[in-house]
Amino acid sequence: MSTIELQPTSEAHWHAMVCEAEALSQHQLGVEVQSYLVFLLQRFLNKAEIGARPLAIGYLEGLAETGRQQYRLLREVGDVSLLHAGLFPLRARRRRVSISYYVSLGQGAYYQLHQHTPHGQGGLYASLCKSFVEAMDVLQTMRSLDGEPLLDALGAYELGSHTGSRQARRQLRRHTQGFCVAPSEDGPRH
Repeated sequence: MSTIELQPTSEAHWHAMVCEAEALSQHQLGVEVQSYLVFLLQRFLNKAEIGARPLAIGYLEGLAETGRQQYRLLREVGDVSLLHAGLFPLRARRRRVSISYYVSLGQGAYYQLHQHTPHGQGGLYASLCKSFVEAMDVLQTMRSLDGEPLLDALGAYELGSHTGSRQARRQLRRHTQGFCVAPSEDGPRH
């Protein structure tokens, strides 16, 4: 994004940014996930500190609850995990976890929402679980529009090899001529 184009509403602004990042990251999130991402960004715009409490505790509490409380807790875990992995991946290192931790936790929370939410809305959470890495890539693309890599070489390697993230692999190529090789269950590849 070389110039800032003012939009009539914050929703329109986020939508334009998500669409641009989708194009740059070469991901098509689909209307449902794209809209969710826009409203997620808008919802967290005014929150100074997201995820102040440990996400794993929120996830476990969500699994133990039922009804609206379960929905609220699991959605918060999924959403905050997506924001951390996409917009603030360097926080993972400060918290001594991998970025893949946020991916796994977020996918798990959205999967649980899919399983425990009435069918109509449950489909949205199934889509979010399935396209979590792509949505994370779009958010990381938004953060790195200024040209600065968002991840260091080690973070990009870890994220690319564990999640298949295209954005992480592109960032790794900016640091090195190496490439990601997926770990094998049978041991190292030759």
